[in-house]
Amino acid sequence: MKAITQCLSLLLFAGCSTSFQPCPEGINRLPMYGRAPKCPEQVRADTEFLAACDKQFPSRKLASEHHVSKGWEYFQQRQLDTAIMRFNQAWLLDSTNATVYWGFASVLGMRQQYRASVPLFKKYLALNPTEANAWQGLSTSYGQMFFQTKDVALLQNSIEALKHCVKLAPQNARAYGQLAGAYSYFIQRDSARKYLAIADRLNPSAVNPEVRKMLTQ
Repeated sequence: MKAITQCLSLLLFAGCSTSFQPCPEGINRLPMYGRAPKCPEQVRADTEFLAACDKQFPSRKLASEHHVSKGWEYFQQRQLDTAIMRFNQAWLLDSTNATVYWGFASVLGMRQQYRASVPLFKKYLALNPTEANAWQGLSTSYGQMFFQTKDVALLQNSIEALKHCVKLAPQNARAYGQLAGAYSYFIQRDSARKYLAIADRLNPSAVNPEVRKMLTQ
């Protein structure tokens, strides 16, 4: 009898331990909640949030757009954790909202998590390839990765993204200045000087002084 009681106690304890699911911490500060399995409490909070949005907005698509705009507001204020929380809410409402992925990528770039930002920039651009600023953001991530690794392939990726940017936004002086800077790393600098001249026509202050000095000596 004692053995049976002990066995039942062990089974009860095992059942309780396997049914308990701790809540992963900090996932609301990660893109798409880090794709982590949520505990029942977090799932319930999501359900309540969605229900509240369903009452407040005509559709979840419009609710998602509202939360994306709030995310950008916090991003501009450099409140990055709050920004990504809002982008996560927008993603929860509508995972097909392309701008959410641009928001995620921008926050990761600002956090200097450049490698993690690249696939999110690409996901956004696959859905909306005509946004020049997103191409410029992708270029910046590739450029920073090049500075860290000195892998020339990353520099080439940065240049290609900038070329997409200036094709869509031919008055973007800063992008031309970045192209001049990127090409300055190559021995043949004709392209660098070409983009320097274009940047100067648009806005001379858009060119890094060190790049200018290097190309005009």
